[in-house]
Amino acid sequence: MKNVVWTGTWVAERLGVELVGDEELSDLLGLALRRNPRRAHLLVSNVLGKHVPQSPSVVYGHGFALGRRVRELLGTEDARAAVVLGYAETATGLGHSVADGVGLAPYLHSTRRPVPGVDTAGGFEESHSHATSHLLLPENPGLLAGPGPLVLVDDEFSTGNTVLNTIRDLHARYPRDRYVVVALVDMRSAADLGRLAEFATEIGARVDLVAAARGTVNLPEGVLEKGQALVAEHETTEITERSESADSRPGHPGATRVELGWPRGLPDGGRHGFTPGHRIRLDAALPAMAARVADALPEGARRVLVLGFEELMYAPLRLARELEQVVPAEVRYSTTTRSPVLALDDPGYAIRTRLVFPAHDDPDDGPGERYAYNVAGAGFDAVVAVVDSAADTPGLHAPDGLLAQLAEHTPNVLLAVVPSYVPARPSTERPSMLPEPLRGPAFSSYAPDEVGWLLQDLSDVTLEAPTEEREEAIQSGGAHYAESLPVEYQPSPQYQELFQAALGTSAARIAQAVGAVTELVLAERSPRPVLVSLARAGTPVGVLMRRWAKHRHGLDLPHYAVSIVRGRGIDANALRWLAAHHDPADVVFVDGWTGKGAITRELTEAVREFESAEGVTGFDPEIAVLADPGSCVRTYGTREDFLIPSACLNSTVSGLISRTVLRSDLVGEYDFHGAKFYRELAGSDVSVDFLDAVAAHFPDVADAACAQAKELLAADRTPTWEGWAAVERISEEYEIHDVNLVKPGVGETTRVLLRRVPWKILARAGAGADLDHVRLLAQQRGVPVEEVDELPYTCVGLIHPKYTRGATGADGKAVTV
Repeated sequence: MKNVVWTGTWVAERLGVELVGDEELSDLLGLALRRNPRRAHLLVSNVLGKHVPQSPSVVYGHGFALGRRVRELLGTEDARAAVVLGYAETATGLGHSVADGVGLAPYLHSTRRPVPGVDTAGGFEESHSHATSHLLLPENPGLLAGPGPLVLVDDEFSTGNTVLNTIRDLHARYPRDRYVVVALVDMRSAADLGRLAEFATEIGARVDLVAAARGTVNLPEGVLEKGQALVAEHETTEITERSESADSRPGHPGATRVELGWPRGLPDGGRHGFTPGHRIRLDAALPAMAARVADALPEGARRVLVLGFEELMYAPLRLARELEQVVPAEVRYSTTTRSPVLALDDPGYAIRTRLVFPAHDDPDDGPGERYAYNVAGAGFDAVVAVVDSAADTPGLHAPDGLLAQLAEHTPNVLLAVVPSYVPARPSTERPSMLPEPLRGPAFSSYAPDEVGWLLQDLSDVTLEAPTEEREEAIQSGGAHYAESLPVEYQPSPQYQELFQAALGTSAARIAQAVGAVTELVLAERSPRPVLVSLARAGTPVGVLMRRWAKHRHGLDLPHYAVSIVRGRGIDANALRWLAAHHDPADVVFVDGWTGKGAITRELTEAVREFESAEGVTGFDPEIAVLADPGSCVRTYGTREDFLIPSACLNSTVSGLISRTVLRSDLVGEYDFHGAKFYRELAGSDVSVDFLDAVAAHFPDVADAACAQAKELLAADRTPTWEGWAAVERISEEYEIHDVNLVKPGVGETTRVLLRRVPWKILARAGAGADLDHVRLLAQQRGVPVEEVDELPYTCVGLIHPKYTRGATGADGKAVTV
């Protein structure tokens, strides 16, 4: 294609811009001025089908030919494994055509249209563009995760920043060995030529570049300012084909709607992925769709434009190419765009006319102008506007909308609407059966009859993060504590000795409390209770209560462990399983101890919501605990705040099971919450040792436990919530102003030292051996222990109130001790 006058002449002469390179560059590109503070000039492609109406066969042919070159470069096998990624909005159709040329490659293009319910697989910025944010929204989450080559397609490769930023982002998520960059024109400057090789070395992958033509743009000094001045000068006189106001413009006929018969369920493009199977369906349907458009065209039409819509480029391109084969008229193809470009009616300028109209697809970034270039004055007898159904809105049909604007410049406007494809959401149909509980030794070091875990096994997923990183993310709101796991603390020999000593001195006291609370449950709650411990601190206590019931009464009680997450409630699927297998009235929730009572409140609210939603009744949210120092429950073995050795360790005293995990990408709506089984820590496991040491004292404490239970049955055990009040007071006195960062009691303080970033420890004056392990941990982590009179707990752990890495002060900045 040779132009009498090169469509870059006007800009080149006035700005001194020079296009240097392959001979065909002037055929492929013209120049225009853009209203953009980052780059004054715009390379206007004559073969892209965006700004300049062009034969659809020419547009598709250029993309397809590039795809064939990629296929030759990769070889057949690698081409089969490739994925093609195009850039919104300009290169969505080009990228799709390249994918067709590659052959069996699935295609995805970035988008600026968020789609509710579709998870983002990545995103990146395009620094020089008027609209920078790109989203990747594949229907198949694994589309970008394969090891095959990734082919990235853009209309031009200038600085390379956009493509390199994309590869860097995706390589961090989905590393692979090979990338291919494809562009119609490679316009890198001499300074940018070496960056691609340097980048490939940096990421340790091969990066190739395929382009239809190569060259560069020589820009004189001050070109941006000169360009902006030219835009300002000509904006007042440019040929902007705005329609007259609705009051003064004569009426025009409405657009003729053409029903395409688009195949049901076929994606309208690559926003969520487009597979080779989709292309086969489209190829089969195109002749009939083109025939319907041809039948709707006016008789004798000599020149027809098929006008696509922003990111919707491929479907109208393929439709136009098919139409070109079946009608005698000259068919051209282009699309509307977000990009603002100055229009000047000069044969040496690439953008001769401009239609301006309001956005009509309710864009996420709000209302704004949209444009169609080189349509007005081009002598089209008919324009076929092709939009997706999301854009078939009142704004499209408004007096100042696109259809009205087109009607001012062509006698016939046709409208073809392609259904907007939205990926099917995961089935909301509840499975008829939930999986059976996990049991040891496949999951946990407990015997299979000791506990059934109503959890899913996430042992193969890396979930651990350094404590400091977790704390910063949690306190900044960037993550919930249940979305990751702390690195498992491995006790020093000195700490292990403390654990064993604490177990030796407290085993009998724990055994008596176990007996007392179990007798209370059997007397008040149910003669054959179903023990449901709150994983994981409640699990050893639930196992001990089960052992007591068998030792004292010959009962073989069911025992399960379920997940509860502060702020997100109890695992509803676990409750569904329990309701399907047991009488909810027999369920007794079990935990190790109470702190301030947050989990008690959480469970009460969660059970209420579950029963309301499910229509299931009978669950009693009252928790049975070994120790209730916070005075939060009625069913307890003691209200003393003493050392329970199972609080001293993490998984190695809890069956080698992690804390539970709730994360949307791992746990679906009808999945149990998750946890990990740390099989590799078996050498340090004392879970069964702890249980056996306590249970060995059952015969010795039986009489005392039963007497204690009788006293409790006769006593007023109404919760006073004394612990909650104390926590609120401490939160204000120490200027923390967040009760979630105040962890009262020996057990909770130990957790702070093992899993969080502690600020300081408050210890009751005169507290003895119960705090030996707390003092040792505090010393190891450099945390001050402050003795306090009249503390209702033996100790209280304070999480750093404004944690950022490197800070230990209450203000998050200064180091204060």
